[in-house]
Amino acid sequence: MSIVLANTQTITRAAELLRQGELVAFPTETVYGLGADASSITAVQKIFIAKGRPASHPVIVHIAHINKLESWAKDIPYVAYKLAEAFWPGPLTLILKRSDNVPDLVTGSQETVGVRIPSHPVALQLLEAFGGGIAAPSANRFGRISPTTAQHVQSELGDLVKLILDGGACQVGLESTIIDTTLKQCRILRPGGIGVEEVAEILGYLPAVISKSSVRVSGALESHYAPRTPTFLIHDFSNISKNSGILAISGKPANFAGVWSPMPTNAKDYARKLYSSLRALDELGLERILIEVVPDSPEWLAIHDRLKRAATPQ
Repeated sequence: MSIVLANTQTITRAAELLRQGELVAFPTETVYGLGADASSITAVQKIFIAKGRPASHPVIVHIAHINKLESWAKDIPYVAYKLAEAFWPGPLTLILKRSDNVPDLVTGSQETVGVRIPSHPVALQLLEAFGGGIAAPSANRFGRISPTTAQHVQSELGDLVKLILDGGACQVGLESTIIDTTLKQCRILRPGGIGVEEVAEILGYLPAVISKSSVRVSGALESHYAPRTPTFLIHDFSNISKNSGILAISGKPANFAGVWSPMPTNAKDYARKLYSSLRALDELGLERILIEVVPDSPEWLAIHDRLKRAATPQ
């Protein structure tokens, strides 16, 4: 396994490896994905083995163009095209009725499939060069902190990945928003890079945000995105031991004894920095990681979701 700078030559090599049934990690605007040929059961199985991912947990199919959508989904509603037109390429995954040819392993044996078009130029070039759909969950061990750099992927998965395309740090830093379009009214099954209010502008109504659904989707387990170090959400910094690390949006108090990791007060900047900051604290061998509770406003919804799951015991 090697990290290579993404360029025309290395992207062509990555596409060839995908055609050979190998795993390739690549950057998206959200997090780094662990990619395999979505049409090959053997290739997709390698994702589940590398991540230690349960077979019941579906993976998202990435495509290059909206005209590829009908290869993966059927009975596509008008609202899905409306959302795709508004947000693709971008951090939005649509839940649709699966086509008959989609492998069960991709969908978790469900009758639905998640599909998106990423906006990262490297991801788009790879999809173009490959020509088909790429199944790609985050390129990390199942349930752990998502990777936002090529180095994160290498430290997580090592030689389990044939090639890692380095396209720099991810610009969004949180996974895609997942919208179920199979019912009369759309609902958000995972908040993410597209805000609820942005979605509402397209739909003409405020979609419900569902924390538990009969439709299984990526990143919806109670414990997810989690450091190995025990992690807790807190409101104040009193009585914090020196063997604690903290992600904080407030100023550092006097005589603070632990490891202080300041975070942005802007939601988009916070999201971009979250996983790399959690990962840095997780590598210090601390007794615990403490995360200061963030504002309770719509633009922080996806961050609230990730923090809650990161602080839920395994």
